[in-house]
Amino acid sequence: MSNLTSNDMRMLERSMDFLWSKESTHLENIANAETPGYKVKTVRFEEAFEKKLRETEERLNKNVSSVRHKGPRLAYREAIEDAEWTLDEDDEITRMDENGVNVTEQMLEVARTAYQLQYVYRTYSSNLKILNTAISGS
Repeated sequence: MSNLTSNDMRMLERSMDFLWSKESTHLENIANAETPGYKVKTVRFEEAFEKKLRETEERLNKNVSSVRHKGPRLAYREAIEDAEWTLDEDDEITRMDENGVNVTEQMLEVARTAYQLQYVYRTYSSNLKILNTAISGS
């Protein structure tokens, strides 16, 4: 990713990627609601992302030389880039055919994730408008 992009913008981009994966996974779960033996899949990102940011902050506070040479901006950029989401299969079975999909719960998560995506898109768009105004001067 270019150094012209701020860490804030890169974080929003990573959030959009994660939320899109999360949304797709919930829709896949719903599509497999009648598949015998299907296990619900869950995408997780927040914990790994928070852990990477905390580790970077601790290394900066301890003044670790490898981080000090990069500076805080690049150190945080690496944390943003290195955080990965995971795809987990839940072992909870809710029906006799060993299918674990609760369609109501999955639909609720689809709606919640759609709202989260909408907020991230708005924030990203707003940041682009500010940049455009700063560049064009109008």
